[in-house]
Amino acid sequence: QVKLVESGGGLVQAGGSLRLSCVVSGGRFSSYAMGWFRQAPRKEREFVAAVSWSGEYTYYADSVKGRFAISRDSAKNAVLLQMNSLKPEDTAVYYCARGWDLQRVDYWGQGTQVTVSS
Repeated sequence: QVKLVESGGGLVQAGGSLRLSCVVSGGRFSSYAMGWFRQAPRKEREFVAAVSWSGEYTYYADSVKGRFAISRDSAKNAVLLQMNSLKPEDTAVYYCARGWDLQRVDYWGQGTQVTVSS
């Protein structure tokens, strides 16, 4: 059974930083690309960032490019999302996922709330 557990969300002022962590248990972590998605109230879930299975390639939504950084730690079976220069519009529940294509994700974490105050 594959399980993804996020942590690191919280309340931060605009311009601040947070780091999200996702620990994966079960399955072969090193064989899969991993992604972060987010869902704001009354909006569709959207792609934020992804990292290839090797960690060599990263991908970002235009809205977070230059501010967020995704990485993976294979020794800890973890995926990290460093979020800098946060904006109120980044407020959402952030979800870790196995996969990067919203339509093809096969496992999701439970989500962690990120709230950015103006």
